[in-house]
Formats: sequence, structure tokens, C-alpha cells
Amino acid sequence: MTTRLESLGGWVAEVARLTRPDRIHWCTGTRGEYDEFVREMLSRGDLLELNQETYPDCYLHRSDPRDVARVEHLTYVCSEREKDAGPNNNWMPPAQARARMNSLFDGCMKGRTLYVIPYCMGPLGSPYSRHGVEITDSAYVAANMYLMTRMGSAALAEIELTGRFVKGLHSVGELDPERRFIMHFPEDLTIMSYGSGYGGNALLGKKCHALRIASYQARTEGWLALPVPHISVLDFTKPPRYGARHGCSEPSHAFAACRFASASRRHCGSGFGGVRKPREAGRPGLRGVCASRRTRSVATRKLPSGIGGAATGRAGCAPVAAPSCGRGTWPAPARSTGGAGGSGAERGRTGA
Repeated sequence: MTTRLESLGGWVAEVARLTRPDRIHWCTGTRGEYDEFVREMLSRGDLLELNQETYPDCYLHRSDPRDVARVEHLTYVCSEREKDAGPNNNWMPPAQARARMNSLFDGCMKGRTLYVIPYCMGPLGSPYSRHGVEITDSAYVAANMYLMTRMGSAALAEIELTGRFVKGLHSVGELDPERRFIMHFPEDLTIMSYGSGYGGNALLGKKCHALRIASYQARTEGWLALPVPHISVLDFTKPPRYGARHGCSEPSHAFAACRFASASRRHCGSGFGGVRKPREAGRPGLRGVCASRRTRSVATRKLPSGIGGAATGRAGCAPVAAPSCGRGTWPAPARSTGGAGGSGAERGRTGA
């Protein structure tokens, strides 16, 4: 599998010349491919299999002790003008940032596999979704992008149709804190991340694309990007007897979008909430479950007045897009609402 899009093929070739990997793998996004990633990581000891009777299809992934958090002081927005980076972001001139990153990426994938990951943040076919391609040398990243995005051949087909995508280049490098940077180039729709395998430092569709680059896309394309991290959509299922008096014989659902802290002492944060089992919700038979895990950013439709409103929910709600949409979370047709995805730890598969 390669691509017929010249700009994408040329970029992959350029990165391969710089990083010099042993092989290149274009991700197809199939379950079989994901299972192969898991088998490879198990064989290398990168994953530890949990008790498959009590935790089926679940694994433990342990981060390097020096790589256990985001690195705000090493994260830069490299816009052409310093004021465009905003008052709360670090800034570096783009030419200087590219020179520094290219020196780090030079030959960094020798002995490794280069994974090409086309992905879609939001429902496939939706005009409100946004696309990207991440290049990485981490099978862990490839496996988790399968879980948290629509990734592979279907996303690639849409990218080839439009010709537009965000470029994300990542390498775990040596996991040296002294050689670790996350750079964003908004005018070029490009992200470069080196030296970390942790969460949003490595899964570039999350904070790097869906929060930072999406803000620039929104401004230039005429829509509104709302950074709303740690939003979870809760799904409450009412049994048929609750709706019987209204002539409804099927279970009915009610949804609530709530913002949680990332974690808490009572284990009710968005990360923990995403993997909790369904449980009784106050009344007999009323069940509650976290349906969406996490929302990273919400992209609203254009409104004639220029003022946008945002929401998340199931198909049939207001036509907005959530650029952190999890695989299979929403059975959403085109122009419908997307839900939110999370990393493998949040989806109960693999975790950092």
C-alpha cells in the first residue's frame, strides 16, 4: 500500500531519506493489523498481557520513568510572527525550529520501522472532519491511533480525494529529556515531535492536531475551534418499562456532556470514567456508561452571524464535528456528530 497523492508520497519519501528506517509500513487500519502490532509488542516485552479471563483484550504498557508527562516548556508554536503564537505559548522562529528538529530526526529510525498512519478526526465522509497523516517509529502509537481515530485505507482515500492533510512527524528517539521537543508549524499544517512516547506528545492527532493546529485551521477556514479537554459523553439507558407509558417498548437513551478533571481521588475523572463498567445509576434498571471517553476539541459549523455554538452527541444532534472521534463510538453518517476517543489506556486496550 502506498498513495497516488503526489504531495503525500513525496513527503513520506523525504522523511524516509532523513530518518533512514529499515522498512516502511503503510497502515491499513484493519483489526488484523492492530492484532499484529500487539503481538509484536508482546514479543518484545513492550506490552504485558493482563488476565484475559477478567480483562479480555487488555494489556499493560509502562512508560519510561523519564517520560511520564507532557512537557509544556519544550512545546512550541512556530508561527511566522511571534504574536500569532498567542500569549500563553512558547515561540521559536520556524527556520530555527526546523533546523533543530531535522538535526534530531537525522538517522533516528535506523533499525526501526517507519509507520505511515493516515487518519480522520471525526466521522468518515463528514465535511466537518479533519484529516492528518502521522509518521512514527512507534508500534504503540500505531496501535493507539487505530483505537482513537478512523485510521488507514478509508482515511487515506478521503485524503487523496481532497489533497488536504496535517503532517505529523514523530520519533521516540532515545527518550532523552535533553533531546525532546514538540514543535507546531501552523502555516504549514505541520507537527514535529521528538524524544517522547507519552500520550499527547506521541499521538499527534490529540492535543497537537485537535487543539493547536485545529485552532489555526478554524481561523483560516472560517469556523470555530473550542478547546474542551476532558469532556465525556455519558449514556444513560432506561429499560423498556420506563417508556411503556409513552408507548415505547424499546430501551431508550439519554445523553449528557460533562467536563471532568483528568483524574481525581475518587477515580471519577475522564480517564478513569472512560474505562468504568456500566452500573446502576440511582434507579433500578437505569444504567450509566461513559460513551465517548474524551473530547479533545470541537469544531463547529459556520453560522451566518459568525457566532458558533458547539455540542457533542449522537447522530441526529446539531451537525458539528469532534476532531478526536473514537473508532466505532458513533454510528454517524455524513454531516452527523462525532464522539470522542482516547488513548489505549482510556479505551481499555493498551495503556501508558
